[in-house]
Amino acid sequence: MTNPYRVMLADDHAVVRSGLRRLLEQDSSVLVVAEASTGEQAYQMYGECKPDVVVMDMSMPGMGGLEALRRILSRYPAARVVIFSMHENAAFATQALSAGAKGYIAKSGVAGDLLNAVHEAMVGRTWISPSIAQKIALQSLTGEDDPVRKLSGREFEVFRLLAEGNSLEAISETLKISQKTVANYQTLLKQKLGISGPIELVRLAIRYGVIEG
Repeated sequence: MTNPYRVMLADDHAVVRSGLRRLLEQDSSVLVVAEASTGEQAYQMYGECKPDVVVMDMSMPGMGGLEALRRILSRYPAARVVIFSMHENAAFATQALSAGAKGYIAKSGVAGDLLNAVHEAMVGRTWISPSIAQKIALQSLTGEDDPVRKLSGREFEVFRLLAEGNSLEAISETLKISQKTVANYQTLLKQKLGISGPIELVRLAIRYGVIEG
């Protein structure tokens, strides 16, 4: 028998990680070798155990999955990361895939989606939950202008953290950039998104599903 795929799980809920482990290990070709509960931990543990595939939640306290994905890939360009998220909108999926994720799976999807994504990631292909792929396709077809899709990965993370009510100081600490840089991003976001203040920013984030209303 060939060696099983070594998978690392990153999710801030222990019960979710436990469920994912059970689901994935029903397939004899998959072995879960590590678990992380934050983006910071996922980045650190990736370097320690070099898994074949990472299955990572998008929304974790502190450094979210998107920033962790960006950091892992910037240091380990061959990393295969599958995002497993409760966010079922095109904006999050597009951001994750643009940042280099090998899959984007909805937590509400069928169990087989995640196993498919892990298998596809192993051979360098991308797998997206059908419901989310449909949303991305529909958005492209209708030409619906989602301004959030214009943002780079780092701009999107600053936007999300601001919308969640984090201070410039807290964002600076989370993303390991200076407060001045965060303030520059804040100004840039206002220009790119055509908003004038924090209330409009929050409304926009709710409208496009970046935060819960």
